[in-house]
Amino acid sequence: MLKESNTELIADMRIYQNSTRIFKLGLLLWNRIKIYGADNIPDKGGVMIVSNHASYLDPPIIGVGYRKRPVHFMARDSLWKRGFGAWWMNGVGCIPVKRNEGDIRAIKLAIKSLQMGKVISIFPEGTRSDDGNLQSAKSGIGLIIEKSECNVIPAYIDGSFEAFPKRAKWIKPHHISIRFGLPLSPDTFKSLGKGRKAYSAYASFIMDRIKCLRDTE
Repeated sequence: MLKESNTELIADMRIYQNSTRIFKLGLLLWNRIKIYGADNIPDKGGVMIVSNHASYLDPPIIGVGYRKRPVHFMARDSLWKRGFGAWWMNGVGCIPVKRNEGDIRAIKLAIKSLQMGKVISIFPEGTRSDDGNLQSAKSGIGLIIEKSECNVIPAYIDGSFEAFPKRAKWIKPHHISIRFGLPLSPDTFKSLGKGRKAYSAYASFIMDRIKCLRDTE
C-alpha cells in the first residue's frame, strides 16, 4: 500500500530523482524527446498537470518534462504488485486508485496534497487510448479542481502511442514531444459554474485546452 505520514503524500527524493534521470536518458537517446513550455508550470503552490493518455510512457514523459518538483501520479491500484513494483510506486509517491468505483480515499489524498502545494498529474480520460486519439474526460476531475482550488496545467504528449501503444511488447524509436500549456487558474473554472453540475463543463474545458496544444503541434 501507499506510504503515508499523517496522510501526507511523500516521495523519496533519491528514488524519484534517480528514476527521472534514467527515464530522461532513455527518452533522449531512444525517442529524441522534445519538451516545450515547462516554464509555464508554477514552481510554488498546488499544481495539477492534465494530459492525454495513450501509452505507459506518458507518466515518465511528464516526469522528465518537469523536474523542478516531484510529480505525483494517480494510477490504478492493480499496478501495486508485490516486490519491486510496489516499492517503486510508493517510493516515487504515486496515488493508487481503485478502478470502476469512486475512490474517495484517493480523491481526498489528491485534494489535500494540492492544498499543501504539491504537484499532481492526472489523465482526465481515465485510461489509455486504444487508437491514440483523444477521448472524453471523466467528470470526477472537476471535484478535485473545485475543492483544491489549484492551478491546472494542460499538456499534450505526441508520439507516445506510436512508440509504445497498448499490447506492444517493445518501445519503438519514434520521436516523442510534450507541450505544456499556460496555467488555468481557479477563477477560470469558477466562471464555468460550481458544484457537481459544473464538473462536466470543467472536464470538457480541459480537453479543449489539450486539443489546442495538439493542434499547435
